[in-house]
Amino acid sequence: MHNAFDKITEAVKKWDGKGNVEIQSLKQAGSNRQYFRLTKGPASYILTYNPANIPENNAFVSFTKHFTDQGLSVPSIEFVDPQQQFYVQSDLGDLSLFDIMQKEGFSENVKSLFQKTCRSLAQLQIVGGKNIDYSNCIATRSFDKQAIYSDLLYFLYYFVRALDLPYDKNLLLNDFEMLSSYLMQEENQFFMHRDCQSRNVMIKDEKIWFIDYQGGMQGALQYDIASLLWQARAQMPYEWRDELVNYYFDHANELLEGTLRKQDFMANYDGFVLIRMLQTLGAYGFRGLFERKPHFIASIPFALNNLKWFLENKHLPIRLPALQKVLNAIVADEVLEKFATVVAGPDCKLTVHINSFSYRKGIPEDQFGNGGGYVFDCRGILNPGRLDEYKTLTGRDKPVQEFLMHKTNMSSFLQHVFGMIDISIEDYIKRSFEGLTISFGCTGGQHRSVFAADKLAEHLRDKYKVNAVVRHIEQESKNWINEPY
Repeated sequence: MHNAFDKITEAVKKWDGKGNVEIQSLKQAGSNRQYFRLTKGPASYILTYNPANIPENNAFVSFTKHFTDQGLSVPSIEFVDPQQQFYVQSDLGDLSLFDIMQKEGFSENVKSLFQKTCRSLAQLQIVGGKNIDYSNCIATRSFDKQAIYSDLLYFLYYFVRALDLPYDKNLLLNDFEMLSSYLMQEENQFFMHRDCQSRNVMIKDEKIWFIDYQGGMQGALQYDIASLLWQARAQMPYEWRDELVNYYFDHANELLEGTLRKQDFMANYDGFVLIRMLQTLGAYGFRGLFERKPHFIASIPFALNNLKWFLENKHLPIRLPALQKVLNAIVADEVLEKFATVVAGPDCKLTVHINSFSYRKGIPEDQFGNGGGYVFDCRGILNPGRLDEYKTLTGRDKPVQEFLMHKTNMSSFLQHVFGMIDISIEDYIKRSFEGLTISFGCTGGQHRSVFAADKLAEHLRDKYKVNAVVRHIEQESKNWINEPY
């Protein structure tokens, strides 16, 4: 990943021909795809760099061109690398439906946006599913019995086994077979987005736009609307879910000229809700429990609470005793407590003091706690201060941040730091401790330590809602003015 930014710079020259494009890296999500915003005069574009998965690139490009021809709300493809390692698409901005929901809560505006999304989703599935070429699908062309069974095995291997829960393998596999067969009763001739959640719905110019459908395939209508309304992190009110699935059904039925039977649709819908929840837990298990990615570990409690409510309030018309036993064990109190995220409440006394400093001036003392805390040495990370273009900049300047994230091991370094610090933060919140000091040092206290301190503060505020106070000792003493050296 260190030289990815260099490769992107060269790639942009291929596309632009002149190289007069500003390149900004964007936050990476759960996949290995890397995203960059390209600004060229007043126009901006998104470049997706994914050399390790060319079939995925081909699927997205193929689907997008088809949807664009159908007049559907997706980004347009502006350029495709001849080697198919990257592609450039129109820029839909940074505002997702999830972002608006986080800001406004479950307001009438948010409900209206979900209604628009339901209408647009039905069009994507039904209109977009006509005459589409499924030959570029990544894994399978259709969400058939085998694909459903694979999702259930994914859940078993990466979540159930990770928790070391007892189960009868033969009986459980029999239930997987029965659930797969049951869901195959539903007509599956439509386009299935496969990851239709509010993070993959962009809002621009008051319109709904879909992204990240590269995993799409042919499938049943119910899967995507289940994915949207039962997204674990969204925590949508359950009465909204019932209201919106009915709203979606009415619009889909209108597009299909009244050929859907509501009773059958709704009966099978609950089965697709269950399979989506289990697939999600499998993904959280793989990304979180095996790859140790903090965001996915933190998402597990939301998914378990979703499942717990479903088990208490919904009932499938088929008996799945072995699966039911496993699911009951998963939502038991001891498992929920294991994954519960500690969050600082209004009465939390903890303040985390985070410093950046220069080793030339010595390690700062802990002035707020008990003389303990952490000191991290960032000098093992490649120093941007050695390069002329960064000498007067700091870790708060975009070019330095790009350098640290894409040309050094800073990302891996911070991931390990976060894992270590999280243990103390959760313990300190539970025990009502009042202070913890964490310091990051580098040679001059200008680039690496500044960046790391700011990133840790951002992480702690986002994950634990804790009060994090940052002090950049060297930079504040110089009023953030740095002379070339």
